[in-house]
Amino acid sequence: MITRDFLANADCSTAFGTIESSLLWSVEQRAASLAATLACRPGGPVWIFGYGSLMWNPALEYEESATGSLEGWHRAFCLRLTAGRGTASQPGRMLALKEGGRTTGVAFRLPEATLEQELTLLWKREMITGCYLPRWCPLRLDDGRTVNALVFTMDPRHPLYESDTRARVVAPLIAAACGPLGSNAQYLFSLEQTLGKLGMHDSNLDDLLAEVRAIQGVSGTAPER
Repeated sequence: MITRDFLANADCSTAFGTIESSLLWSVEQRAASLAATLACRPGGPVWIFGYGSLMWNPALEYEESATGSLEGWHRAFCLRLTAGRGTASQPGRMLALKEGGRTTGVAFRLPEATLEQELTLLWKREMITGCYLPRWCPLRLDDGRTVNALVFTMDPRHPLYESDTRARVVAPLIAAACGPLGSNAQYLFSLEQTLGKLGMHDSNLDDLLAEVRAIQGVSGTAPER
C-alpha cells in the first residue's frame, strides 16, 4: 500500500520491485521534470487529476477535492508493468491516458504553502521511470468550475509503452501479474468499484473486467484502502 511515509522513505530502485537500471530515473531527473512542469504552470491554484489509484489513495495533503471530467483523453492499460504489481518475468499492465475520448475522475487542489513537497512525493510515485508526460489541461469540475489541472498522460515514446490494449491481449496479463504492491487484478477491481461509488462508469473497462473475471473465476473484490 502506497502511503506518504512509504513514498518519503522509499528507495525507488528496490521499494517497487526490481526496475531495470536503464529505465529508473534518478532523483535529479525527477527534480528536473518537476521544475520544467512548474515552469509552464498556468495561473491559479494547482489541481491534480486522479483517474486511477489517486482517486482512492491520493497520499497527498490537499485543500479540496472535486469530481470532474477531462476531454480529449481516455483510460487505457497501455503501460507494461514490470514492478509494483508485476515483475519482469510476469509483467502486467498499468493504467495511463491516451489521446481521444473523455475521462472522469477526481481532482485535488494542493496547498500553495507545501506545493513543492507534495509534488515531489507525487513525482516519486508517478515518475519512477519517466513513463508519463505531465501536462496542464483544462478540467471541467462537476460543480461547473473549469480549472487547470496537472494530468499524467502516457508517453508513447517510452520503452514500456504498449500500443495493443485489446481486452483479449491485456486481460491474461492483468489476471496473472502480482508484485510487491499487490495484484494487478486488484488494481483493476478497485478502479471499477471506486468509479461505481462516485457514480461514474467507463465503458473502456467493460470487456477487460469481464475477461479478467472469467480467467480468474471471480465476481470481483473489495477496493483497497
